[in-house]
Amino acid sequence: MGTKLCGTANGRNDVAELISREGNKVEFRVSVPASEVNRAYDQVWSGLARDVRVPGFRPGKAPRKVIEGRVGKGYVEQEVRERLLQANYSKAAQELKLSLVDANIDPQEVVSGQAFEFTVKGETYPEVKLADWSNLSLSAESPEITDDVMERTLGDLQERNATFEEAERAIEASDQVTVEEQGEDGGTYPIYLDVAEAHVREALLGKSKGDTVEITVPAHQHGDHEHPEHAVTVVIKDVKVKKTQELDDEFAKSLNFDNLERLRTDLKAELERRAAQEGETARREEFVSHLTENMDAEIPAALLDRRRDAMLEEIKDDLGRQGVKWGEYESFMQEQGKLGEFMADLSRNAESRVKRDLALEKLAEDLKVQVSDAEFNQTMNALAQANGMNPQELSKNLGPDGINTYYASLMREKGLQQAMAQLSKPEQGEQEGQQEEAAQAEAAPEATQEAKTEEAQPEAEQPQTEQVEGEQTEGEGENKTE
Repeated sequence: MGTKLCGTANGRNDVAELISREGNKVEFRVSVPASEVNRAYDQVWSGLARDVRVPGFRPGKAPRKVIEGRVGKGYVEQEVRERLLQANYSKAAQELKLSLVDANIDPQEVVSGQAFEFTVKGETYPEVKLADWSNLSLSAESPEITDDVMERTLGDLQERNATFEEAERAIEASDQVTVEEQGEDGGTYPIYLDVAEAHVREALLGKSKGDTVEITVPAHQHGDHEHPEHAVTVVIKDVKVKKTQELDDEFAKSLNFDNLERLRTDLKAELERRAAQEGETARREEFVSHLTENMDAEIPAALLDRRRDAMLEEIKDDLGRQGVKWGEYESFMQEQGKLGEFMADLSRNAESRVKRDLALEKLAEDLKVQVSDAEFNQTMNALAQANGMNPQELSKNLGPDGINTYYASLMREKGLQQAMAQLSKPEQGEQEGQQEEAAQAEAAPEATQEAKTEEAQPEAEQPQTEQVEGEQTEGEGENKTE
């Protein structure tokens, strides 16, 4: 007998039945009631009536048979089936407490007025055991914002806001030089000597406006092409000297700050915020490394292969967007003797990502993390908005597997946040205890002195002590230093 779970939330009365489970292989069946099937049909027809324009009929008034003739027979059933799968697959997996690596969905025919069933065969994640982390002490710290860091950051601001003025002299190391490259493919462009390559800088230093200069470019590799040593001839069109502003109130005002002191205050607050964020990220990574290095799990090769293949597809897509075909790039790496190294790195990265996901999912399970429907829908809506879609379009693009993967990522992040909060509590309690002990120690001599005073002057009025807490002013408004 299979295990049956009936969903009743939000009026759902569908049945998810676990048919079999052997090791990490699982099969289950989902039955969607006729009432939900009818709702899906109504929603699809409503959308078609709104969007499909039929000559001779007002919007929304064309008969269904006429609309079906325009969109094609079977289109409505296909849309209904997709809608039902998207709505019920991931929920059924959650109800059966299955975390699926991969799944093959076999849907039955969908018919208006009848229940809809589909069967899922898939693989679950392997059993994972985490080492005890409850007393783990994390050593990663936030970078210290020293006076030296402040001065370097202010110096960078000065450099980024520097101006250039015409200079009637020979070229110096920090100048901006505009050159006109000779030849058919030439053009006019600026060269910043302080960041130029050594062979360019050496060829131009000491030259003047109007000079013709030959720059020897050493052999180098660019993308999948090997460029031999060659010469480029340029004519110097103008020379400009870099002018940085003094670090004063006028400079601060040019960046929309009231004065230099306010610039320093807001800049330090921003640097400390980023340092705290960097420290938190480092502690998170230290914690995750502890989990993955000490966990006990037999990871199926198929899981690693799937992750590696998915990462390879991402690389191919990225190359395609840059106009590079994967076959050409693969051949180039083969010629260079680097293909084996590339594939080995890809496999190592895939294994690292799989271990990370497994550890964090087990962590979320151990902590009994829950992601409510409201939380999930809120994040899905935000993701859809960020990608310029409505939630229905996003769900369709992700598909059932994509939605399940996204749900798992939310669980992992929420579990990690909860664990980090637990690890920080003892630290906070220890700091609070130390502060309380220090306050008591400081107050003890004063209390003793007050007692002596009371004994000597019993009728004297006791002085009142008022402690004023210092106010800490954080940066206000927008970050103007980015």
